[in-house]
Amino acid sequence: MPYLLRRNNLFVLITYLMLSLVPFAPWLFGQIVVRPGRVVAIEFIAWITVWGIFKRPAMFHWLLLPAFIALPVELYLRKFYGQGISTHHLGIIAETSPAEAIEFLGNKIWLLAFLLVVIILWWGLSWIAAIRTRDLDWRGGSRGMICVLALVAFGIWLYGEQVGIKASPFASLIVSQPLSKSSPPDSAAIIAVTKDGASSVQTPMAGASDISDAGLTSVPKEAVTSIKLGKLPSWASIPFQVEPFGATWPFGLAVRGYDFWKEHRYLEDLQHKNRNFAFVAHQASQQETPQIVVMVIGESSRYDRWSLNGYARETNPLLKQEPNLVSFSDVLTGVAATRLSVPVMISRKPIVQSLRAGFSEKSFITAYKEAGFKTYWISNQMSFGKFDTPISVFANEANVTQFINLGGFTDTSSLDQALLSPFQSAIHDPHPKKLIVLHTLGSHWNYSHRYPQAFDKWLPSLYGISNPAYTNLGNKPALNNSYDSSVLYTDWFLEQVIKTLKSTNQLTAMMYFSDHGETLYDGSCKIAFHGHNTQFEFHIPGLMWYSDAYKVAYPEKVAQLIRHKRARINTENVFHSLLDLSDIRYPDEHLERSFLSSKLRPQKRYVDSYGWSDYDNSTFKGDCREVKDNGKPLVQLKD
Repeated sequence: MPYLLRRNNLFVLITYLMLSLVPFAPWLFGQIVVRPGRVVAIEFIAWITVWGIFKRPAMFHWLLLPAFIALPVELYLRKFYGQGISTHHLGIIAETSPAEAIEFLGNKIWLLAFLLVVIILWWGLSWIAAIRTRDLDWRGGSRGMICVLALVAFGIWLYGEQVGIKASPFASLIVSQPLSKSSPPDSAAIIAVTKDGASSVQTPMAGASDISDAGLTSVPKEAVTSIKLGKLPSWASIPFQVEPFGATWPFGLAVRGYDFWKEHRYLEDLQHKNRNFAFVAHQASQQETPQIVVMVIGESSRYDRWSLNGYARETNPLLKQEPNLVSFSDVLTGVAATRLSVPVMISRKPIVQSLRAGFSEKSFITAYKEAGFKTYWISNQMSFGKFDTPISVFANEANVTQFINLGGFTDTSSLDQALLSPFQSAIHDPHPKKLIVLHTLGSHWNYSHRYPQAFDKWLPSLYGISNPAYTNLGNKPALNNSYDSSVLYTDWFLEQVIKTLKSTNQLTAMMYFSDHGETLYDGSCKIAFHGHNTQFEFHIPGLMWYSDAYKVAYPEKVAQLIRHKRARINTENVFHSLLDLSDIRYPDEHLERSFLSSKLRPQKRYVDSYGWSDYDNSTFKGDCREVKDNGKPLVQLKD
C-alpha cells in the first residue's frame, strides 16, 4: 500500500499513532505500564470502530482536539506523579480561575502558552491533511459490517449493564470457598478496593444478614429481581470494562471527562440538600479581637504511635516542648474511612448516619462565616472522585478553597509541607478573623512517601522501595519504621503551624484530629492498613494548642480543656468544641458535646464493627484487637 507513504496520509497516521502511544509514556520515565497488550487491543478496536462509523479521518478529527490540548498535562503528570489525568485533576482545572493559574505558573506561563500554540498548530495541520486526503476513506462492505458489529456489541453490553449478567459457574465455585481455616465456614471472599487503588480480601462480618450489613456496598433489589427478567448468559457478555478503556488514549479521555461530570453533578446534588441551611451563629465575645483558628485534619494516624501518648519511640520531639498543648487520651473515630469519618468531624452528622450519602446541614465553616470569620480550606488530598466528593461539599463552603496536590494518593504526591505556603498566605490576609482548615495526607499509605528522606529515622524502612505491598508480612519491620517516621514528620508539620501562629502575637488556637488509625501487623496479627474493625483504627490522636493570648481571653475554656483531656470523646465532639473554642453561639447548640465546656457529658460511642458497636461495651479480640460489642450492635442504615 504505497499510497500510505504519501505526505498527508503519513502525517495523519503518524499523528494518530503518537496519540495512541501516550499510555506507554511511563516507560520513558522508568515506570510500569499495566497490561500493555490489553491497552493495544482496546485502542485498536476503538480506532477501527470510530473509523468505521465516520468513514474518513476528517469527519472525526475535530473530536480529538481535547486529547491534543490535554497531552502536555498528561505527560507532565506521568513524569512527576506517575499517573495520568484523573477526575481530581479535571476538577482542579475547572475550578481554577485564570488569575490563580497565572499566579501558580509564574514564568512557566510563557512555556505553557508556547506549547499550547504548538499543539494547536499540530492539530490544525493534521486536520488539513485529513481533509485533503481521500486515500484513508473506508470504502466497501467491510465498513458496514463493522458498524453493524459495533451496534450489536453496544446493544448486548447495554442489556447486560441494565438487566444483568448471569454469574459464571466457575466464578461461583471460587467465591463460595472459605478464605482460610480461621474464617467462618460460610465466609466468602469479597474484593474491596480502597481509595489508594489497592485491593484487599474481606469477608462478610459475623452476624451480618447480607453484604449491606457487612459494611460493604449493598445489592439493589432491582438487581435481584432482574433474574426473572432474563439475565444475559455469561458466555454472551461483551468483555468491555470502563476503567481499562479510560486508561487508553485518546478515546479514554472521554471516560475521565464523564467521570468528572458525574462527580460534579453528585457534588451539586449534595450541596442542594443543605443550600438553604443556616446556623444563625454569632460570636458572643472577643468580636473585635484579631484571631486565627486552625483545624488540622490528620490522616491514618493512630493514637499509640505518638510519644506524646506514651510511645517508646520519640515521634513527637517538638510537640512535647509546647507548654500550651493538650493531648487527649481517649478519642475515637466511628469509621475507619476518610470519606465517611471527616463529615462527622466537621459537621453535626451523627456517626450512625455516616454511611448515608449527604447531610442536610452545613459544616462548622458556615457557622464561622456567619460569625464574621474569613474561612479557608487548604487540602493536600483530592477534590473529586467517589472517595473525596462527600468531603468537597463541605470544603466548598469556605471563602477560599484550595486543593494543591496534583498527585492525589499516589506514592509521588505532595508532602504536607506544601500546605505551609498557602497557609502563610492565609495568615497574612488582612481580614482580622480567620478560620483555616488544613487537610493533610499525614500517614496515608505508602507511609515512606509521606516524609522527606531527612525524616527516615528508623531503619530498615520502605523509603526508596518501588511499590512495596502492605499485604506482604515480610515488610512488617520496614513498614512499621516508615509509619513511625511519618508520625515524626507530622510532629514537624504541626510545629511549623504552631510557630506561625505564635509569630502573629494574636489570639490563636489549633486543633488536630486524625480521621482514623491503622492496623500494622501488631503482635501476631497478620493484617495491616485499615478497614478491619480493630481498636488501632478507631483510637485516634487528638490535641489542641492555644496561644497565651487565648489563655488570657478564655481562662475557663482552657481550664475545662485540661480537665477533660482524659474524657471519653469521639469525632462527634469536634464540631461542637471547635465552635465553642471561639465562643460562637447558635440557637440549637449542644455544649454537652464540647470538651471546652463545663457542661460536657459522656455519650455513647459507636464504631463501625459488625454493625454499630458500643465501643465502651466491647471486648477486643486477639492481637488485632478486633472490636466486638458485648451486646447487640445497632443495625446500619444506608441510602
